[in-house]
Amino acid sequence: MATRLVSAIHDNATLLLTLEADDDYPRLERSVLHLLEREALRFARDAQLRACVITGTDKAFAAGAEISELAALDRCAGFEFARRGQRAMNSIAHSKKPFIAAIKGFCFGGGLDLALACHTRICSEDASFAHPGGALGIITGWGGTQRLPRRIGASRAVEMFITGRRLSATEALACGLVDRVVPASHTVSQAFAEIH
Repeated sequence: MATRLVSAIHDNATLLLTLEADDDYPRLERSVLHLLEREALRFARDAQLRACVITGTDKAFAAGAEISELAALDRCAGFEFARRGQRAMNSIAHSKKPFIAAIKGFCFGGGLDLALACHTRICSEDASFAHPGGALGIITGWGGTQRLPRRIGASRAVEMFITGRRLSATEALACGLVDRVVPASHTVSQAFAEIH
């Protein structure tokens, strides 16, 4: 079930980063966070690249952190895991060149944090968004507690954190969480179109 990060340079100077997994539900494991940070830094240094699109599978943009990996962490390792996630998200959020999230299916937990770190979010009509960690007694440590309220307001963000409530694509657009909703078959192509 390991997630793989696949990168390809599109011929119009756009870097495409695709999260893949054997079960089609990519998770943000430590190795994936490391690769995301590395790719963000490489993207920043490459003068020929103008924009980056991050996407997942048809089933999920990213299903959050790998829970079994989290459960095995002690206090110190957990703190370092949070710091690694913060570094990865900040390298995207603070980029001087745009990152665009092309979201299909589930965008949950750390996956939502990743989408929030991007500068623009485009989602398919079947996308759904949630921070379900509260039901497990955990909350994100990757910047989502700051970025989500800034996008959708404090009260709606607190509701999502506490209840794990899912937002549909329509609700996400209405509250400003995403910038555009498109048919699933157009999600990535629309993300590329936003750059031009």
